Amino acid sequence: MPLEAGLLEILACPACHAPLKEEENELVCTGQDCGLAYPVRDGIPVLLVDEARRPA
Repeated sequence: MPLEAGLLEILACPACHAPLKEEENELVCTGQDCGLAYPVRDGIPVLLVDEARRPA
């Protein structure tokens, strides 16, 4: 289930404040040094650094 268009425009990575992009069931940070992937559960982004997946 994709997020509302306006919502993705205002969300930012809590760790580095870079924009996020939507990929499958995650929101991925576009920051060069960050790259954290935040889960989206039941259509709700979980923007907690402790819940984020580190880049490979």
